[in-house]
Order: sequence, then structure tokens, then C-alpha cells
Amino acid sequence: MYVKAWRKDLGLLLQKFQSWRANTRFYFLKVFIFFVIINDIAFWFAIATAYPEIITSATELLHYKKVQIPVALLGALFDSLSLYITFVVVRHALLSRSNLVYISHLSIDMIIAIVATFWVLFVFSISGWLVSFIPSNSEIVKSESLEYRNKAYADRAVAAINNPTGKEEMRNIYFGVIMGFSAIIPTCVHIFCALFSLRTFLRPNRQIKFT
Repeated sequence: MYVKAWRKDLGLLLQKFQSWRANTRFYFLKVFIFFVIINDIAFWFAIATAYPEIITSATELLHYKKVQIPVALLGALFDSLSLYITFVVVRHALLSRSNLVYISHLSIDMIIAIVATFWVLFVFSISGWLVSFIPSNSEIVKSESLEYRNKAYADRAVAAINNPTGKEEMRNIYFGVIMGFSAIIPTCVHIFCALFSLRTFLRPNRQIKFT
């Protein structure tokens, strides 16, 4: 009964999304721009709360103003792709007859959330590398190879795993979670539908209507 209500809620949400998509001009462009804005907001929010010293430093602030462009664009690219994959998975999940298969399909979003963590590392690595080609007198911008930058960010990730309670590691983890927020929006929608469907048990005498 619970999974049935969950299926109906998710099916209704998918139906409304598909209707909006069919009646929206330049759908893909609008979705991409939406995620660009979300990623840029997350970028500056993460910096302001995790590394406030960057905001007060004119040199570092100028550097990160340049970095935000490839970060927002690459982040939006991943988020747009993950959104497409999510709705493909949802359609297949709703067509399945087995509740176990249904839940296992939706669990794929958890894999996307994990991949998003590594994507954030790649995005910052390649963004810093691209910005290094822009002429600048700043000491922050160094002509380092992409391989070196990848290794540096990978070392930070390993350090965060080995010592998650360290001060610098906690800041890096927090920064990564904020930056990866947009990628887990579809997962949050699934969780919301699952929790919303609990009303079937919380209000057993209420007639459930789906419109």
C-alpha cells in the first residue's frame, strides 16, 4: 500500500514535469541556465561560509571570479545530464511490477550523488588549470599541469576520508557538499515523495485522491 502510494505520487510528478517540458520552448537551454545559476550561487555561498578570508582578499577574490565561470558551466553540464538520467530511470522504475526492482531503480540516484563528489574535484582541477592560461600577475595562478592539479585535489579527498574531523578537512568536506547540492536535487525529490507517501499510514481513514 505504501509503495503503491509512492508510485502514484512519483508518477504524478513525472507527468507534470513531462507536460511542462512539452510546453516549454528551449527546454534544455533553460534547464542548463538554471543549473548554471544554482552552481554559481553554491560556489559563492561555499566560499563565503567555508573560506571567508577569500572574500576579504582582493587578489584571491579576482582569481575566484575567473574560476567561477568554468565551475558553473561544467557543474551545470553534469547536473543537466544527471537530471535527464534521473527521469529515464524514473520512467523505467514506474513501469516495473516488482517493488524491489522499483526501489533498486531509484537507488541509482545515490550512485549519481557519489559520482558528483568526484565530479566536483575534477571541475575545480580543470577550472584552475584553464584560468592559469589567462595572463595574470597574481601569485595564486600557477602554471601547473592538469595531472598535478588532479593529484592535488585527489590528495585532499584522501585526507578528508582519513581525517574527516580535521579543521581543514572539515572545511573541504563542507565545501564539496555545498557544491554537490545541485546534483542531488533529483534524489531529494525521491526522498520527499517517499516521505509524503507516509500520509497513507499517518492518516489511514483519509481518502487519498490523486489529480
